[in-house]
Amino acid sequence: MGSNRVFARFARCAVLAAVAASAAFSPLTLAAEPPPAIVTQRPPIADFFENPEFSGALLSPTGNYLAVRIGSKELRDRLAVVTLADNSVKVVAAFGDADVGTFQWVNDERLVFTATDRTVGQGDMRYGPGLYAINRDASKFIQLVSRSSKSLFTGGSMIRNRDMLPVTVYLLGQKAAQDSEFVYVVQPQVSGASQVHEVGLLRLNTLTGRATPVTGTPDNSRQWLLDDKGEPRIVTTVNKGISTILYRDPASNAWRELATYNTYTGGKDGFSPRAFGPDGTLYVVTNAGNDTTSLHKYDLAANQVAPQALVQIDGYDFRGSLVTANGKLLGVRYLADANGTTWFDDGMKAIQAKIDTMLPNTVNLLSVPTRSETPWVLVIAYSDQFPARTLLYDSATSNLTTVGGSHPKIRPEQMARQTLVHYKARDGLTIPAWLTVPKGGGKNLPLVVLVHGGPYVRGNSWGWKADSQFLASRGYAVLEPEYRGSTGFGSKHFRAGWKQWGLKMQDDIADGARWAIAEGTADPKRICIAGASYGGYATLMGLINDKDLYRCGINWVGVTDINMMYDGHWNFSSDLSDHWKQYAMPQLVGDQVKDAEQLNATSPLLRAAEIRQPLLLAYGGADRRVPLPHGTKFYKAVKQANPDVEWVEYEEEGHGWALPKNRIDFWGRVEKFLDKNIGQAGAAAATTTANAAGAPQ
Repeated sequence: MGSNRVFARFARCAVLAAVAASAAFSPLTLAAEPPPAIVTQRPPIADFFENPEFSGALLSPTGNYLAVRIGSKELRDRLAVVTLADNSVKVVAAFGDADVGTFQWVNDERLVFTATDRTVGQGDMRYGPGLYAINRDASKFIQLVSRSSKSLFTGGSMIRNRDMLPVTVYLLGQKAAQDSEFVYVVQPQVSGASQVHEVGLLRLNTLTGRATPVTGTPDNSRQWLLDDKGEPRIVTTVNKGISTILYRDPASNAWRELATYNTYTGGKDGFSPRAFGPDGTLYVVTNAGNDTTSLHKYDLAANQVAPQALVQIDGYDFRGSLVTANGKLLGVRYLADANGTTWFDDGMKAIQAKIDTMLPNTVNLLSVPTRSETPWVLVIAYSDQFPARTLLYDSATSNLTTVGGSHPKIRPEQMARQTLVHYKARDGLTIPAWLTVPKGGGKNLPLVVLVHGGPYVRGNSWGWKADSQFLASRGYAVLEPEYRGSTGFGSKHFRAGWKQWGLKMQDDIADGARWAIAEGTADPKRICIAGASYGGYATLMGLINDKDLYRCGINWVGVTDINMMYDGHWNFSSDLSDHWKQYAMPQLVGDQVKDAEQLNATSPLLRAAEIRQPLLLAYGGADRRVPLPHGTKFYKAVKQANPDVEWVEYEEEGHGWALPKNRIDFWGRVEKFLDKNIGQAGAAAATTTANAAGAPQ
C-alpha cells in the first residue's frame, strides 16, 4: 500500500493546546498551528521518542461533547471535555502527582478514567491504575478503585479508602450501554507466580462506588464479552490448556457451551467471539475451513457458525471491530496491510468518500457516537510519513478541524516511505516484510534488519513508526520481516514457526536480508540485525548462524536461553505464567525433555563464544518478562571472546523503555553504534583500512 501513496500537502487547521501553568482546572483553547518550518537538518531524536503530546479523543454517546487527553513536556497528562456547540473547553481531571491514563464515557454526563505515572519506569511502579469517575463539568468526583494508601487529589469529594474497591480491580475495557451510571470492572485472582486462576466480573455504580459481583458465573472464567446493551453475554473459561466458550441465554440466564478448543493451538471447532450487534447477533472470527480467519455471524439457535463470511480479507487473518450507532450495524473496521473499513450504511460510505477526497494521502478511520444527535464524526488520519492525527468532521457543513496530533514536531516532508514487500524463504514459503527506505530512496544502502518481538504476534502494519522512521532519517534502509510464526497471515504461516526458534524462523530473517541485497537495496557489507524480546534473541542467533551476513547486532531485553524461560531463578518472579509454560511452550517453542538437544543448539547463552561481531546490549533492571539475568549472564559469557560489546542497564525499566529520557538515551546509543559499524564513520574507517592494506577499491 505504501508504494502508491505519495504524500502531497495536508491542510492543518487547529490543535487543542493547554494554557494551564499548573495542574489546577484551567480552560483549553483552540489555537492555530504555525506554518511548517523549512528544515534542512535531520530531526532530533526527541522528536521521535518523547511521549505523545496528544494521545486520545472520544465522542460522548450523543456526540455533543469530546473528551480528550492532552499532555506536554512540562505538565502531566490531563483529561478535558470540549462542548462542541461552542468549542468551550474544561479540564476535568488534572492530578498533581500522576497522569490521566485510560478514559471512557459512562453516559453523556459522566466519565471514568485511570491514573498512571509517565515519569517513572516499571520498576518504580508500586500500585495499580485505580479508577475514578467525574462529570463533564468536573462535578461529582469519586475515587472508585484504590491506587495507593493515599488518594490522588483532583478536587471535589471522594469516598473513604476502606470503601473503595481493592487495587486488583480494573476497568473491563468494553463500553457498556452508556445510558446509565454503571460500568463493568474485572478482578483477576492471581497467585504469587503471576498465575491468573479466574477473572471475576463486577457491575459498578460510578456515582456511589457500590459494586455487585455478577453471580452464577462458571469456574475458571478468563474473558468476558458484553452484548450491545452492555450486559455480560459471553464468557471464555480456561482449564488445563482447554478453552470453553459459554453463552448466557437472556431468557433463562443459564450458561450453555458453544465451543471447546485448545487454548494455544486452536482446533477445528474453535472461534473467537468478537462482538454482539444491536439486534443481538453474535459475530465471531473463525477459519471456517480456510487458511485465514474471517468474520462470520454465529447462529445461537443452531450452535453453529454461518458458512458465509461477512468480511474476508485476501491474505490476512481478520482483525477488527464492529461500528454501530443508533441501534444499527454501520460497518466493520479491519486490518489488512493498513487499517480500513467496510461500510454497510450508505450515509457512512458517502462521508468516508468525502473525507478521503479532503485527505487523499492518508488512511482515514471514522468513529461515530453510540446514540448520535449531532453531525460530528471523529477521524483518525495517518500515513507512513504522517503520525496519527485526530480531526473532527462536521457532516452538516463538511468542515474538517484538527483536534491534535501525537507527534506534531515530525515533518512529513522529512519522513521515509514504507512498502509491504514479499520474498521467498529458502524452502519456498512467502514472507511478508515492511521495507522503509530513507527519504529520496537509493541503492546499496546500509541496512538494519529489525526483528519484531513476540514472536507469535503480527509485527507491524503500514503507518508511521518511531523506530523505523528514526533509523531511516539517519540514512538506513529498514527491513522488518513477518517471519514464519508471525500471526495475521494465515494458519499455515503461523504453524510453520512452531518449534523453529533459531532455525527456520531465523532463516526467514536472513533470507530477507539477502533478498534486499539481490534487489540492490542493501550493501552486503553493511547490514546490522536488531530487535527486542524475541527480536533480541533472533539478533543473537543471527550473529551466530549468519556470520557472513551481519556486520553487527543490537539486542534489547532479548531472551538469551529458552531453558531460562522455563526454570530461571530470579530475585523476583517472571510474569510468564505456569499455564503458558506447561501448555503452550512445549508445543510452540520446544519441550525441555523431548527437544533438549535442539534447545541447547539454539541457545545464544551456550554459544556466546561464537559471536565476534560488534554488539550493543540493553536490559531493564525490573523486567519481569525477560528478567535481567538473561542479559547479565550473556554479557559475562560473550565478553570472554568479544571485546567489542557495549552494555547498558536501565535500572527502573521493565520490558522496554517507558521513560522518554531512556528511549532518547538508548536510540542515541543506537545511532552512534550504527554509525561506527555500518554508517558513514564505519564506511570511512573501512576505506582507510583497505587503502592502507593496498586492497583494490
